[in-house]
Amino acid sequence: MSHIRKYPVCVGRENGLKRTNNIRPKKPSNRRGRLTKQAKFARSLIREVVGFAPFEKRMLELLKNDKEKRALKFAKRRIGGHRRAKRKREELTAIVKSMRMK
Repeated sequence: MSHIRKYPVCVGRENGLKRTNNIRPKKPSNRRGRLTKQAKFARSLIREVVGFAPFEKRMLELLKNDKEKRALKFAKRRIGGHRRAKRKREELTAIVKSMRMK
């Protein structure tokens, strides 16, 4: 029986026709939640012109005085959720850092 060759096409776990996966382009609906360049620019322009909301100003003061937990609690009350408050705190912390750099 040793004279019969066992080709990998016929035998083993990797048997069968080798094929490449069809890589499909991502759907536009999968982009939800990501900012486009235009939206990012528009938001930065609005922030520059309008400034901060009163609750954001208070949060900035808290963050300047190293009261991060207090700022998070304050944001949770004003914004209405833990995740949103965390995101807002991170955003304003970055602004405070950039102010200190200048």
